[in-house]
Amino acid sequence: MGTLAVTGDHDADQLLIDDPFALLLAMMLDQQIPMEWAFMSPLRLKERIPDDFSAERLAVLDPGRAEAAFKEKPALHRFPGSMARRAQELARHIVDHYGGDASRVWMGATTGPELLDRLKALPGYGPEKAMIFLAVLAKRFGVTPEGWEAAAGPFADATPRSVADIDSPEALSQVRAWKKAQKARGKTKQD
Repeated sequence: MGTLAVTGDHDADQLLIDDPFALLLAMMLDQQIPMEWAFMSPLRLKERIPDDFSAERLAVLDPGRAEAAFKEKPALHRFPGSMARRAQELARHIVDHYGGDASRVWMGATTGPELLDRLKALPGYGPEKAMIFLAVLAKRFGVTPEGWEAAAGPFADATPRSVADIDSPEALSQVRAWKKAQKARGKTKQD
């Protein structure tokens, strides 16, 4: 059970709460586009490939069909072609390393550093994205392996700095305001 409210759309947020693969995919897409757009995209993708929205299905989907689903208006990302390929890479990684069960990425991790390493190994996840996702798991879903705070770095604190801190429309506004203030000061999300 999670408490994530980032899209402004109940069904999209509920999919992220209910489906670990949708959550991983949304976080992967969260770059160079508004957060709400990235986190809404799994629901749109599910509507476009309704047969079976899963890592297994996306991993083997014809690349042309995957790209077409990403490019259909409204596009799922600013760079739909490259993100369709990266989404399929993520799906294949989940199938190859976790038997298609995205929740096993975190359910099998016993420490924060181990979980961070698993997240950094995911296609489309760099160090900062992995730290933010670890904080999402801890703050929004109660996944708190020993040492998660240190592994998540500044994203573990109470400052409203990332999607990990969004559980309501008000929290989304706070994160937006904080990011805007940081940018005006020439600071990053980690400062």
